[in-house]
This record gives sequence, C-alpha cells and structure tokens, in this order.
Amino acid sequence: MSNAKAYSAVSATSPLAPATISRRDPGPTDVHIQILFCGVCHTDLHISRNEWGGTTYPCVPGHEIVGRVVKAGAQVKKFKEGDLAAVGCMVDSCRTCESCREGLEQFCENGTTFTYNAPDKHLGGMTYGGYSDHVVVDESFVLRVPKNLDLAAAAPLLCAGITTYSPLRFHKVGPGQKVGVVGLGGLGHMGVKLAHAFGARVVVFTTSAGKTQDALRLGADEVVISKNADEMKKHENSFHFILDTVAAPHDINAYFALLKRDGTLTQVGVPAEPLPVQVFNLIHNRRSFTGSLIGGIRETQEMLDFCGERGIVSDIELIPIQKINEAYERLLKSDVKYRFVIDMASLK
Repeated sequence: MSNAKAYSAVSATSPLAPATISRRDPGPTDVHIQILFCGVCHTDLHISRNEWGGTTYPCVPGHEIVGRVVKAGAQVKKFKEGDLAAVGCMVDSCRTCESCREGLEQFCENGTTFTYNAPDKHLGGMTYGGYSDHVVVDESFVLRVPKNLDLAAAAPLLCAGITTYSPLRFHKVGPGQKVGVVGLGGLGHMGVKLAHAFGARVVVFTTSAGKTQDALRLGADEVVISKNADEMKKHENSFHFILDTVAAPHDINAYFALLKRDGTLTQVGVPAEPLPVQVFNLIHNRRSFTGSLIGGIRETQEMLDFCGERGIVSDIELIPIQKINEAYERLLKSDVKYRFVIDMASLK
C-alpha cells in the first residue's frame, strides 16, 4: 500500500480537511495515476454531506479525474508511463452480468464500484475519490484523454460530459430536431454544447434572464425564461427531446406540454425530493419521461474522442484544494460558470 495526500469529510457537517489515505499497490492490470486535476460535481457535495443517505466516513469525493500515468502493471496494454489518463464515476463492476457485457457498467446488476463511497474490493472499507494526489485503477476503467484538450477543462467531461452526452446519443438527437435544455449550470452548459455539436436546434430554459447571452455563446439558438407563461406557451407541442438538468424542485409538468407527439423528456438532475408528475401530460400525445445515468466505459471514451475532434471542453473556474469548502458554498448558490476544477498541484 501507499499513502496519498487527500481532502476528506469526516462527518456530514464537517468541512473537508487534509487527510492521509491508503491506495493499493498496482497489480498486473492496474494503472497508477498522478492526479493533475479533479472536477467538482454537485454529487460530491450531496455525498460528502450525506444528503442522499448512505455516506460512509471518512469520505474523499471526486469522480472527474485527469492525470498522468506513473506506473502501469505488466499486463496493461493501453497505457504506459507518461501517458495522459482519466477516471470517471466508476472504477470497477462485476463484468459478467448482462449490463456489463453490453458495455453498460453503470447499470451493473451486481453493483457498480463507484469511484468513491463504494465498497473497495481490494483494501476493504470504501473507495476514495479524486480529491487526492494519486489513484490506482484497473486498466479497464481508465480512459484516454485527447491530447489537444485543455486538461483542467476536460476534467468535468468525465461526469458532466458523459451525463449529457449519453441521453442525447441514446435518443438519437441530431439535425432537424428541436431540443430543449432545462437549466444552465454544470450539466446544462455541457448539454447545450453537445446538442449544438450534434446539429440540433437548441433552446435553453432558464429562470434567469441574465443567462441569456451566455446560453447563446455556448451554442443555444434561443433562450426561454421559464417563469414567463406566454413564452412557454409559444413552444407547446414542438420539442422532439428535452434534457432536464435541474436538481432543485421545479414543475416538470410544464415541460411535458412542450413535447411533440412521441417526444421524450430525460431527467439527469437529481432533486432531493420526488417531483410530482401529472400522468395525463404523458398519456396525451404518447410522451415519454425517462432517466439516464452517466454512461458505460466504451461510451465515455466515445464522448471524450468526440469532444477531442470538436474541441469541446467545460467552462471552468480553477481553484486550489484549500478553497474546496468555499466552492461548495458557492455551488449551492449557483455561483460558478460553470464547473469548479481543483488544481491538484495545490495539494503538495
């Protein structure tokens, strides 16, 4: 085992603070990665503060990891010392169930091993995430980073990128389609960039008129202030697909009415409380309401390659690890454009 410097939460109410954690020694199929940057996802805040229940402490968050390979096991084929590498939301799965065989490890029927706060098969205890100086991960769950992308700005692609890419791809979003993106935060801004890159007409729904120019800059064709009933009504029965990225309580039924016949609304934001759904809005015009969870390893690599080809990264604010607690408070106020990323050089 090796020691790693990290930042961890020791309770739901404690601030994140410096800690020392253990990492396993690299095995024959493992990749030892020096972490250069780690994105800050709203999930990090939820789990570190036990807002969804089930958090085990100490908790080291972070699942948007970009770094450089320090050592590769003897049987590793895809990576060598010095290569850029990335780790997203998963570090293992059973690899034998139907979902895993289909490349959908995020839906592993025997339990996905998430990057943090999941049972650690190797050391016992729980997995620790990317708010640390290094990580050891099986090659099958390590991703290649396109060399042309800014590494810090690429980090959020490992969660925010794949969380929005996967449903857009699954529902075959493309040219000739009208696509809505609800919310313009960490997820929403990536949804806009990707839907635009897929060739769709993109409409952003926001409660803040102040975000209009930014939405247009990111690739939106139109911006609708969702509090304005007249603006919303103009778009009834017109959307092929809507991606809802909002994690706060909101009236989702207002968006069902905007879908065309056979249109789909996919929810990727996770409100703490259940959203009331008026079933008639779905029955009418045969509309669908679905969810989506990140993407499998194969699709995540596809997303990274797609972003590399088109130069797509997140809009970020780079912070030192010492400002992580301040960043969490700002995250609660949506005071970031649009994703915090930690410069891990600050941990040394």
